[in-house]
Amino acid sequence: MNRRQLMTAGLGLPLAAPALAQSGAWPSRGSIRLIAQFPPGGLVDTVARLMAPAMSQALGQTVVVENRAGAGGVIGTDAVAKAAPDGYTLLVSHASVHVYSTATMPSLPFDPITDFTHMGMLVEASNVLLVKGDSPYRTLDQYLTAARTRAVRFGSSGIGSAPHLLGAMLSSEAHAPNLDHVPYRGSAPALQDLMANVIESFIDPITTNVQMMKDGVLRALAVSTPQRLPAFPDVPTFAELGFPKLTSAQWLGLSGPKGLPAPIVERISALIPQIVTMPTLRARFEELQTLPRNPPPMGAEFVGIIREQIRDWTAVARQFNIVVS
Repeated sequence: MNRRQLMTAGLGLPLAAPALAQSGAWPSRGSIRLIAQFPPGGLVDTVARLMAPAMSQALGQTVVVENRAGAGGVIGTDAVAKAAPDGYTLLVSHASVHVYSTATMPSLPFDPITDFTHMGMLVEASNVLLVKGDSPYRTLDQYLTAARTRAVRFGSSGIGSAPHLLGAMLSSEAHAPNLDHVPYRGSAPALQDLMANVIESFIDPITTNVQMMKDGVLRALAVSTPQRLPAFPDVPTFAELGFPKLTSAQWLGLSGPKGLPAPIVERISALIPQIVTMPTLRARFEELQTLPRNPPPMGAEFVGIIREQIRDWTAVARQFNIVVS
């Protein structure tokens, strides 16, 4: 067993992966850029930095994470859409941009389907409705009962975000007209105002809130996944509480520019199921409660999911006249 085989075996990848990487001309002329379209420290950046070393080992070429943040992820995503389809620029694609921005922004500089080669889904993160640990609202029913008679504010990471759309739908489905949206420029300031009692609640992807939920600083009233989360079995889903339309999760995928050659697509696609089930990465995903599907949706199936979600959430955005200019 040679050195590369030993390194790959240590990552939990099959020994066939290095041989695969050595066949053909790609990758042979320098580093592969893996674009994270949000700032360091967030979910996309975290997943990209977990993926990069495993991809480097399996492909026999350095994979470098490059943060291209701005405009809610649009800038970095657009950079990949306009990159040469040579396999040296890839994207950790995100539903935040490919689905929710598409649903709410009338003038994106790219088509979320035709301007990309979508290879497969990596992981999904549930959205969660949070209140403070000492909040008087201990159940979703108590929360909605209050919102039917008086103002109850929910914060989100911004206008047109998945949490904004979920909150608007919850207000409508639950006949709670006093559920008022308060948009912020990101999750951190919304959480800060929640802790300062400026707002009563906060809808956000679970990823960065896991530890505060475990510590009791935050209380989750419901999660948006189809099933309860393994780490929080006592937190019900919106669906089981009577709101099946609020079933959604924010996925992350691996994509490239349109026209990516089939041999490159095949080689990268073959790695996705292997990498997302590696024990070291799986353990980290479980810590974040951001998990891969089993098996992960690939190729045409993944594209089908994106198309369906764009259709559904565009309808929601139009219903509530949510437009991001």
